[in-house]
Amino acid sequence: MGKEQSDKKNTSLRLESSMLKALKIRAIEEDTSVQVILEHLVEEYLNNSKKQKKSKK
Repeated sequence: MGKEQSDKKNTSLRLESSMLKALKIRAIEEDTSVQVILEHLVEEYLNNSKKQKKSKK
C-alpha cells in the first residue's frame, strides 16, 4: 500500500447488497474503510499469486 493518493485510480465493482452491507459493517467495527480493506485484500492476493508462480518453477 503506502502509495500517494495521486497514484491511485478509480474503479468500480458489483457486489451482492448483503455482502456490501457486511463489508461496511466490518469496516466500521475495525475503524477503517471499505477502500482500505479491499486494497489490503487485493495486495495479499497479488502477493500470493507471485509466491505460487515462484514455487512452481
